[in-house]
Amino acid sequence: MTVPILPSRRLWRRLKRHPQIFIGGAIAVVFVLLAVTPSFFVEYAPLASEVRQRLQGPSAEHPFGTDRIGRDVLSRVVHGSRISLTVGFVSTLIAGIVGGSLGVVAAYYRGATDLILSRIMDILFSFPALILAITLAAALGAGARNAIIAIAVVYTPLFFRIVRAPVLALVQTEFVEAGRALGVRDARMMALHVVPNALSPFLVEVPLTLSRAILTESYLSFLGLGVQPPTPSWGSSLAEGITMLERAPWLSIYPGIAIVLAVIAFNLIGDALRDLTDPNAR
Repeated sequence: MTVPILPSRRLWRRLKRHPQIFIGGAIAVVFVLLAVTPSFFVEYAPLASEVRQRLQGPSAEHPFGTDRIGRDVLSRVVHGSRISLTVGFVSTLIAGIVGGSLGVVAAYYRGATDLILSRIMDILFSFPALILAITLAAALGAGARNAIIAIAVVYTPLFFRIVRAPVLALVQTEFVEAGRALGVRDARMMALHVVPNALSPFLVEVPLTLSRAILTESYLSFLGLGVQPPTPSWGSSLAEGITMLERAPWLSIYPGIAIVLAVIAFNLIGDALRDLTDPNAR
């Protein structure tokens, strides 16, 4: 007698074929823990300075060294994870909700609605993402809130396209046409039948866009258009240390490593999810 394989066991077998999801997930969990409870992992406050300890190299007391006014670099990197991840998460969430919703509406109603929304998204897509983010952030003014808005606008068209394509195919299926014929309200049809069947590409895109959003936030903060000093963020920490690379390279090395690890982690998760949801890979 053959014992049926439980869905959880089948999922576990598929996950084991993609170890990158465990690597990326472990790194992401560490960064999330650092962002949620930074004071638990570091001894010094990120703004506390000791001039007599300025520009000290890595040591037992200050594992990442100190900056030009004696602040602990490790503390600033750890506390900076809260700003960088928060901006990345919130901007990705906004872009996903707005872009995904507009994509569903455009594909479901088609016609003039689809044409207008698609042309607006094409206009936004015609600009390089970083240039558009810098332009919007400069126009809105420096700050975390405006950086979130700028990044969300940049990546909204991406979610629009990701969602619109599968919904266009779904609205032509028999069950949607039958629902319309039976008088099912459009909002109910989209929420209960169309959206759940178009979630796979959306969920795959979330961690990939999150990695881009974290990187974009670092760009903006590096240029002085994101979080403003003395509030720690990875991008602003890079900017503070860029003029002292020869004398104190640790000022830029450790924030740079944090950015690279965060981007790699969410990219690994996204790549693994893409492979797991690919029907040809099953």
